[in-house]
Amino acid sequence: MSDYEVVIVGGGAAGLSAALLLVRARRKVLVVDAGEPRNAPAAHLHGFLSRDGLPPAELLALGRAEVKAYGGEFLEGEVKDLLPSGGSGFWVVLAGGRRISAGRILVASGLRDELPDILGLAERWARDVLHCPYCHGYEVRGRKLGVLGGSPDTVRYAQIVRQWAEDVVLFAPAGFLTTLQRSELAARSIGIVEGSVSRVIVEDDRLRGVEIDDGSIVLRDALFVPPRFVPNSELLARLGCELDEAGWALKDDTGQTTVSGVWVAGNVANPRAQVITAAGEGSATAMAINADLVDQDVRSAVHVLSMGS
Repeated sequence: MSDYEVVIVGGGAAGLSAALLLVRARRKVLVVDAGEPRNAPAAHLHGFLSRDGLPPAELLALGRAEVKAYGGEFLEGEVKDLLPSGGSGFWVVLAGGRRISAGRILVASGLRDELPDILGLAERWARDVLHCPYCHGYEVRGRKLGVLGGSPDTVRYAQIVRQWAEDVVLFAPAGFLTTLQRSELAARSIGIVEGSVSRVIVEDDRLRGVEIDDGSIVLRDALFVPPRFVPNSELLARLGCELDEAGWALKDDTGQTTVSGVWVAGNVANPRAQVITAAGEGSATAMAINADLVDQDVRSAVHVLSMGS
């Protein structure tokens, strides 16, 4: 018999939401969390109904308390490997070698943001160097905003950022923009600065502007930077779950991966999921996991009944 019916890897919004639903369904659940949430640098989270403006750590603390109140268990630590065990179970291998057996696995390990290699950029991440206008645009509304370009979706991204301020500048590599894109940007008074950004300028612990490779400085109060999203899918890959070319796990509509008994939810499978979206995905996936366990319970009960007849 497994130590736990479900082990959840990752204690963010997706993992906690799944854990809450599963413990309320009277399942034995363990959440293993390394304590490194993606949004830790952010002072507040936004767009989460009834929790708008709450510090991210407080949301997690509230969620953990709710799960614990129903008997859910937590373990601080890093999962180093996931291994098959028997016909349908799994071993969860922790750093240090401890093994925990699980009937089902939910991986909610999130993603990591890979930023351009620009001097000083990473130190301002989630403060005044931002990636999501829907998460942070209102807090910098009406200020001098910059958008760091270079990817195919950058122009549309700049047009979206323009919703929050009249003074927006797009920093783009020379020769990157088409004639149509230039006209669209000009139509909404979005400035264009061509060249490479070499560093961000910080004074008194605040972003003041960016320096271009020609030495010129453009004053800005905040900078929106679309990062490269990299899923934390290494555990899934080693377990044999199929991934696409970018490393995202292939899954069905319920969140189940190509390995039976293993599900994903949140940013590890959906780079665009905000906190509230990730929580919803965790809840929906938990329903699928419980339904799968109910099917197993039925099979076991039928087997016991047939053995006794």
